[in-house]
Formats: sequence, structure tokens, C-alpha cells
Amino acid sequence: MGLGHFLRARVFAHGVHTPQNKDVTNRLPVRRLPFASRMILPLDQHIGKPSIPIVNVRQEVVRGEPLARADGFMSVPIHAPATGMIESIELMPTARGPKTMSIVLRVHPGSNQEVLYGMPQDIDSMSPEEIIQAVQDSGLVGLGGAAFPCHVKLCVPEGHNVDTLMVNGCECEPYLTTDHRVMVENTDDLLRGVEIARRAAGAQQAVIGIEDNKQDAYEAIRAKLPKDGHIRVATVPTKYPQGSEKLLISVLLGREVPSGGLPSEVGVLVNNVGTLAKLGELLPAGQTLIERVVTIAGPGVKKPGNYIIPIGTPLRFVMQQVGFTGSAQRVILGGPMMGAAVASLDVPVTKGVTGLLAFSSATSIEESSRKIYHCIKCGKCLEACPLHLNPSQLGLLAAKRQYETMAERYHLFDCFECGCCSYVCPAGIPLVQYFRVAKSVNREKAA
Repeated sequence: MGLGHFLRARVFAHGVHTPQNKDVTNRLPVRRLPFASRMILPLDQHIGKPSIPIVNVRQEVVRGEPLARADGFMSVPIHAPATGMIESIELMPTARGPKTMSIVLRVHPGSNQEVLYGMPQDIDSMSPEEIIQAVQDSGLVGLGGAAFPCHVKLCVPEGHNVDTLMVNGCECEPYLTTDHRVMVENTDDLLRGVEIARRAAGAQQAVIGIEDNKQDAYEAIRAKLPKDGHIRVATVPTKYPQGSEKLLISVLLGREVPSGGLPSEVGVLVNNVGTLAKLGELLPAGQTLIERVVTIAGPGVKKPGNYIIPIGTPLRFVMQQVGFTGSAQRVILGGPMMGAAVASLDVPVTKGVTGLLAFSSATSIEESSRKIYHCIKCGKCLEACPLHLNPSQLGLLAAKRQYETMAERYHLFDCFECGCCSYVCPAGIPLVQYFRVAKSVNREKAA
């Protein structure tokens, strides 16, 4: 059946309506930040095995040149975000807490920072396997926040047949407008990337889903769609967390991904619009992922906006450029619902960073100022959970450290940590943080 038979815009049950706080940046064009004098490139800034360095200390490198190779299929290489010299390869702090092995690059101040590495490729003549290899060589990962290697996602699991490429342009997190601006300003790159990904995965059709608060993005894409109709664009109601791939599939295609299952089990492959726009930009030029667009917003910055930032740029340098004078404890990486506060500004922007939210006072970050009370069994978290889990029961089990029971009986690993339960909890219980700990413990036991 064709896409037109399935395409619909329903409203998923539960979820929450959060303040959008996007008006400050959603109309601002993407701008470029200056280059920092020193960049830090963690070898494990993607899901999967860390990259392996292929450069030496004091080696001169040019912008776009490979610095570390992929360690197997579930890994991606890392490339120089600027022309400079390798200062060191050592353990460096990261936003996640523990130090990790990183390449430190000293940037040449006199360079014009032209991309000097890479050759154009004839994508039309490449087989799906060659496209997937080229995607891995580019170092591209999912730019929606998860940093899952893009080439791995394009490989459809054996026994599955993908007929539809779902392109996620919802960007439902408050404050963040990165994807919005990319859809408006880089429409050609996006549609080129959609076509490349569709061919690589063997999908017959593609649909781009956009929340209905981004009408200008919808119109920009619709005006350039191919005439044969194999790529469509549709709006969906604005509601958090509409950007969840399972919810978007359900709303637009009427297909339900089974518990613990993958979208490919219902014939769908999902990619973020920012990822595919970058794919459409990089692959034909034979270039690599060395920078990304990041939304910088919040009451703690004087110059909010959407900025192109080289991968590896220290947060301290970024925040100085946008006029932030607060402390590290008031900066969140990502959005306010699923992001995390950083402990230090001496950590770098990595491939998965979608936003930097800066607050001028600790009370601006709700969770840092909320007192935690005992669960009052009100049921608000059940009404909010978009996957119809029981966050209250999961939270009570987490408090008793019954982590295995959470996974075996209450579908802990179906939770994608959207934060709806924590957002509505009148007792101020940090349920999502409890669930993250439980998942980590269960994974360690399984390993």
C-alpha cells in the first residue's frame, strides 16, 4: 500500500503540554561562532566502541582530517574540527562525569580554517553498501541527541523489511530550535539526505513529520518536494514528547512498535532531520562531521541563538561568546526535559549536543530547587506517561533497589526517559533519575 493510505495525524494518549520557550531563537538565522584556541575530542562521544587514535602528539593536522578510526562496525571515526597541532592524547573530563581518553588539538590562530580534507563523491552511482560505508567514514551520528552511529541505523536488521523512512522533525523539547532552523535554511540538504538514506535502507517512501508550531518549516519543505510523491511532509499536533520515534510512527502511520521492539519490525526506519540534512551536505562533498548547529538559549545568556560550533569546543569558550556570566551548575546540555546539568564548563561540545541552556539563578532549574516528598499515590505520572507505564510503582521499586523486578515485570527498558513523570510529580520525586540508575545497574549485571 502507498504512503497516502496510511498517512494520518492523530494525537497520542498522555504526554504533557510544556511551555515552548522557543520564540527567542526560532526566527534567528544560524550563525557561526569563532574557533576556540584549544579543542577537546573525546574518543567515545558516540554510542558504541570508542574510536582509536591514528595521530601522534605534535602532529600537524588539517581541518577535516581523520584523527581516530572506527573500532569495528559499532563505532565511527573522529576528524579534526580545525587546522592545528595535536597537543596531547590523555584523559579529560566530560559532561557525563568520568574522565575519558581524548585528543587535545591546539588550533593554529593564523589559519583561515578552510576544510582541506575530502573529495566529492558520485552518490548516484554508489550501491547501498557503499553508501553505508561512506556514512561511517564521515563520522556521522544521530544529531538529535542520542549520538547513535548513523550507518548502523541505515542497516536494516536481517529478516526485517523497511518500506518507510520516517524523518523526525518534531523537536518537541522546550527552548531547542536547531532542527527548526535547519529545516528552513538547509531544505535542499535535508531532501538530498532523505533520498540518500531512503536508497541505503531500501525504503520505497519517506515521510517527514513536523509539529504544527513550525509552519514555516513545513512550507519550506513542501515547496521543494519531488513531484513523484515518494517523499511526503505532514504536520502533527504539538505535544511533548511527540519526537519519540514510537509515538511518531503511531501518530502518522498507525503502526504500533511492540514492547522492546525496533521500528524496523513494523517496516519503518527513523532518522532525525538534522542528521539527514548533515548527511545530504557531507556525503556528496566527501566531507566529515566536524561541526554542528546548537541552540543556545535561556535567561542566562545575552546573545541567544542557533550557532554552528566546531565539535570539541569547550563550553566555557562557547558561553563566553554568548555573554554568560553564571556558573557551571546553571547550564544544561540538551533540553530541560531530557537534558542534564553540567558540573564544569571545561568540557567540550560533542556530536550529540543539541542545545546549551543557561540560567541566571539556581531557582530557574526546577529540579535543583524542588524538595522531594514521599509518593502520595495521586496517579499523575500514570496519566502523563506516553508509553502507559507505571512510573509510581517503578519509583517505589527503585527506592527499594529492586532493579531486576523493575525490568522483568514493569517494562523498565521501554522507558525512553522523556521526563513527563518527573515534570508532573507534585512530590518532586526525580523519577527519571531513579530509572537511569536502575537501567545502569541492570546493564552491569547483564554484562
